[in-house]
Parts: sequence; C-alpha cells; structure tokens
Amino acid sequence: MAINNVNNGLPKTPVDNTKITQQNQTQQSQQQQATSNNASVAQAPRQDSVSLTQSAQQLNQVQKKGSEAPVNQEKVDRLKKAVSSGEYRVNPEVLANKIAKLEGEIFGRK
Repeated sequence: MAINNVNNGLPKTPVDNTKITQQNQTQQSQQQQATSNNASVAQAPRQDSVSLTQSAQQLNQVQKKGSEAPVNQEKVDRLKKAVSSGEYRVNPEVLANKIAKLEGEIFGRK
C-alpha cells in the first residue's frame, strides 16, 4: 500500500537545526545527570533494616525455649510405639481440660 500526499497539501516547514541541536544537548545533559545520580546512589552504602513485631519476637522466644527444653526420649519412644500399634487411648475430658488450661495461659485467663 502506497501513501500519497503525506503532507496533505500543506507547505513543508523548514527544519530549524538550532532547535534540534538544543534538544539533543538537553537530552544529553539529562542523561549525564541521571548517570551521575545513579553513580552516587550506587556508591552510597545501603542501610537496610528489619524490625520484628512484638508477636514475632514472642514467637522467637517460644521457639528458643522449645529447642532448649529437655526431651524424655524413652517416653517419646513408648508413646510412638503405643500410637503405631493402636494401643494409645485418649481421654477426651482430660484432653479438653488441658487445652482449656493452655489457652488460659496463652491468652492470660485463668
């Protein structure tokens, strides 16, 4: 497809070379400024920081305490064997009382 009469009958305006030169110089100076700004930012040491919420700090403390707690390996092995063989029985009333007590300790109720 050919395009005819691109200027739609309008007279061609002469190109102003000084204006084009000024625009090119402005673009070059902006690019140089951006480059120097990026270089100064890249040279400045980064100062990253992290802050933990109170809940995260408490969770971290609980995890540390849990990893430091002693483990009765004999009891663990006995319970594993009872669970795998189907001999372990759960008393629902005792379990419910323990859960309620734990929730009271966690949420501050007694």
